[in-house]
Amino acid sequence: MGTQQNITRDRFPAQGKWVGKRVSVCFHYNTHDQVEGTIVRDDSEDPHCTIIRLDDGRHVLATECQYGLKEQHDRAATVREEKANSL
Repeated sequence: MGTQQNITRDRFPAQGKWVGKRVSVCFHYNTHDQVEGTIVRDDSEDPHCTIIRLDDGRHVLATECQYGLKEQHDRAATVREEKANSL
């Protein structure tokens, strides 16, 4: 347990631009087994916490996984598929 000066009953850290963004998440760098989720907290000030709600209802900290914007992952997969089909 602890305290943060900028977290009170009525105050929360300023949030970054990733809140609400869809992400692809993996664990232990296993990119072949990804799950999707939504960033629900992305502090742009202390304590700089990022929390992701996975589609199965679990919540993970950004420090417990690896993640990237889903649209970037989808775009990269499409490019790889197009290259493979053109060979």
